[in-house]
Amino acid sequence: MMAPMASVAVVGVGAIGGVVAAALAKAKTHELLLCTRRPFDRLVVDDPGGLTELSVQTLVEPTGVERVDFVLLATKAHQTQGAAAWLGRLCDATTTVAVLQNGVEHHERVAPLVGGATVVPCIVDCPATRPEPGRVKVTRALTVQVPATSPGRQVVELLSHVGLDATVTADFLSAAWRKLCVNVVSGPIPALCDKPRGVFRHPPVTELARTLVRECYEVGVAEGANLDADLVETVVRGRCNGPADAVTSMLMDRRAGRLLETDSRNGAVVRVGARHGIATPANAFVLAVLSAINRPGLDR
Repeated sequence: MMAPMASVAVVGVGAIGGVVAAALAKAKTHELLLCTRRPFDRLVVDDPGGLTELSVQTLVEPTGVERVDFVLLATKAHQTQGAAAWLGRLCDATTTVAVLQNGVEHHERVAPLVGGATVVPCIVDCPATRPEPGRVKVTRALTVQVPATSPGRQVVELLSHVGLDATVTADFLSAAWRKLCVNVVSGPIPALCDKPRGVFRHPPVTELARTLVRECYEVGVAEGANLDADLVETVVRGRCNGPADAVTSMLMDRRAGRLLETDSRNGAVVRVGARHGIATPANAFVLAVLSAINRPGLDR
């Protein structure tokens, strides 16, 4: 059982981090630190269940913070290195770090930064955007899956205790690659085209999506994931049938000039595919183009 008033730090209080932080702050059952890049004193989450508004305190510098029981790392994957100072202060060998990020390389990305802490990879499903610091718009309620290990069960207990939908899965590898098959198209294609989700209905884009997912599917199977034979068409059909005017978080990032989270998505497919000798030219193309969008100096 989890000790009462366990100390918890949420590092990265954006869309996903905001949802989790709001649940913890509302419950008032844990010692809570909110670690952010910009300060705010109100956290507003607009989700299908209604509007939650909370007064909060945020920290913008790790100076003086001490080790905690749990770190919930909810930065974008490419911002992980930027959170190293926080992680170095918050973690020791007795800390559990739940990595609430996209991709399939959670441990490789985070373990070198956490001083021997236990790393628990998480699969998060929560279509959400952050219009501004301290404000989150959620389309569908958050769910989290973690490996069926003792630390994984502790993370589930922590999140479930504050009303979040968290479960363990005996086949985390397959669940992670199933989610990645969605992620290689759900954010990257709208960002690439600078258009909302209706762009998936344009036949050439539909075919590009199919190719990207197929490459991811083949690499996942080579990694040992158990993926349904119709997964490619299921993912593509789901993208085409979604609300045409939906603006994804990656598209919002592009329009705001923020760095794009493509390396942990398409980049992971390219890296793991190369390890298995599987060509992934469509994912390599998307990775190359999106990684160049925010690269300074390319117009000189």
